[in-house]
Amino acid sequence: KGWLCLLTVPMYLLAYGVFLFFRDPDRYQPEDEKAILSPADGRVCLVQECEMPDSFGELDEFKGRKYWRVSVFMSVFNVHVNRLPTAGEILKKEYIAGKFLNASLDKASKDNERCNYLVKACNGQVYAVTQIAGLVARRIVPQVEEGAKLERIERFGLIRFGSRLDVYLPEGVNPEVRPGQIMVAGETILGHLS
Repeated sequence: KGWLCLLTVPMYLLAYGVFLFFRDPDRYQPEDEKAILSPADGRVCLVQECEMPDSFGELDEFKGRKYWRVSVFMSVFNVHVNRLPTAGEILKKEYIAGKFLNASLDKASKDNERCNYLVKACNGQVYAVTQIAGLVARRIVPQVEEGAKLERIERFGLIRFGSRLDVYLPEGVNPEVRPGQIMVAGETILGHLS
């Protein structure tokens, strides 16, 4: 009978952990309509200038240009539902198979499994969002297709069990966050549209 109790406690803890992971709480966006909001809960692990991700960087309008990238690392304890930073249209979507390195590393942007979205905001500015699978995360679950028009903080996908979201801010937009800062999806402001 004692061994049954020993098994019960870990099973309850595991069930509770899965419940926490798949939770999807309501979010209350700021009234500032120009605000670009965090697409994920977690911690900012990188803020740096770089080119657009993967094939997006080869498009004539982006070739050779640098954009601020804000990377938000999600631990297994964070909510993993991803929300669109601004209202807009999904212009392009691109899935890339890859490795499952620690998502907080810079090279995860090029080596790990990922899904890129090119988004046109309501004011016409274009930016990109990348879902990156991590060491524990083994599944990106996109929930939108090209041509979809979404409201700000509307859900566009999910990454299961620890991962990262990169936001490539529109040209001329500077980040208003710093590494180590805690993000709340749909509430924390990353920057402002022009």
